[in-house]
Amino acid sequence: MIDGTILIVDDNPSVIDSLTLFLKYKVRKVISINDPSRIIQLLQKEQIDIVLLDMNFEYADNLGQEGLLWLKEIKKLNSNQVVIMITAYGDVELAVETLKLGASDFILKPWDNEKLYATIINCLDLSKTRQKVSLLESQQEQLKQNFNKKTHDILGHSSSMQEVFRTIEKVAPTDANVLILGENGTGKELVARKIHKQSKRKNGIFMSIDMGTITESIFESELFGYKKGAFTDAKEDRSGRIILANGGTLFLDEIGNLSQTMQAKLLTVIQNRELVPVGGSKPIQIDIRLICATNRNLNEMVANKMFREDLLYRINTIQIELPPLRSRDDDIVLIANYYLNRYSEKYGKKNLSFSRSTIERLMEYHWPGNIRELSHAVERAVIMCEENIIPPNDLIIQKSSSTDNLIDRPLRLSEVEKIIIKSAIKRNKGNLSAVSKELGIVRQTLYRKMKEYGI
Repeated sequence: MIDGTILIVDDNPSVIDSLTLFLKYKVRKVISINDPSRIIQLLQKEQIDIVLLDMNFEYADNLGQEGLLWLKEIKKLNSNQVVIMITAYGDVELAVETLKLGASDFILKPWDNEKLYATIINCLDLSKTRQKVSLLESQQEQLKQNFNKKTHDILGHSSSMQEVFRTIEKVAPTDANVLILGENGTGKELVARKIHKQSKRKNGIFMSIDMGTITESIFESELFGYKKGAFTDAKEDRSGRIILANGGTLFLDEIGNLSQTMQAKLLTVIQNRELVPVGGSKPIQIDIRLICATNRNLNEMVANKMFREDLLYRINTIQIELPPLRSRDDDIVLIANYYLNRYSEKYGKKNLSFSRSTIERLMEYHWPGNIRELSHAVERAVIMCEENIIPPNDLIIQKSSSTDNLIDRPLRLSEVEKIIIKSAIKRNKGNLSAVSKELGIVRQTLYRKMKEYGI
């Protein structure tokens, strides 16, 4: 049996019965209607591979013009839709005209079953080919964007980063789901890209999605895609980002920001390895390698019913935790020099270097924004410097706060938490939602700790 869906449109019951009886054991799904006004609705709802469209309808004495009209409407909806016209022997000249309007072929009444079957086989191949070409064109565009995106390799000589590299080397050749944890700016996407480049899928798409920017209202249309007419602005079929990642790697950044509803929908796709576009009804199989990342404590979120435990199990077959820059003393100068060379070339300033006192300042600073903050600080220094040696004053960074030097004196953990929470509340001007998000804890936990510490 052929894997495909055929829509028969004819107002003659005997024609519909005859075609349906012949095709139902040869094609996976056959749909028939006698009213052509239902064609567009069905095409928006179903994934139709071939439309068998009659040229003449009894209510319209227009010598095949009704068939031409509906052919044009179908092509407006989807120019790639495969249509086979059904016509009487005397209308051959008109049937040939339909080929100029985009019909793929036509059959004559009464038809020969073997010729009909051969025509359908050829047109099904054509339909599948057009669908693949459309997807490949979208994937090629994504590959072009990936190629043009400037990224750099992960740098680090510290023991903590060497452990990360060893884990990447072990997990990359597999298809295991990976969860990357770490503070903002630690390079979680770089790790995901490195895993992809060392995997069997390296020639496929690396699709990166910031889940923090995906609202619940656009979640399905962005990730699963949609059919033309599924909603007001759906002017044409669009493949979702998950489909575009087929054969490659799907990277979901900030997965801890997903609502419960979005978590449930994502879990279903991961479990079943298939999805249904918005406005569609036919499941589409997916073949992706899933990598997720977050700066939030997912185990704590599970305990507080903010994140699904079953989803957490699905996404963290292997877990990689990136250390903050402040714990990587051996890497700070290495990374700073990398960005110094990069921005020196960008701004046309050659032979730049850091003074000894500037290096000391780099090493002393706490780097709460991690590598991202270091990159911006070095870029500003390159822009501002007037000599070949960059002095400390050109390295514009925040002054160390009292929390940067907490390790210089003995402190209880509760004291540290109290200082950090009070600092976050001040920084966010009393917005407790923003505070809980910054600290990576749910609001219930924040309230409890504020009460405990008398804040």
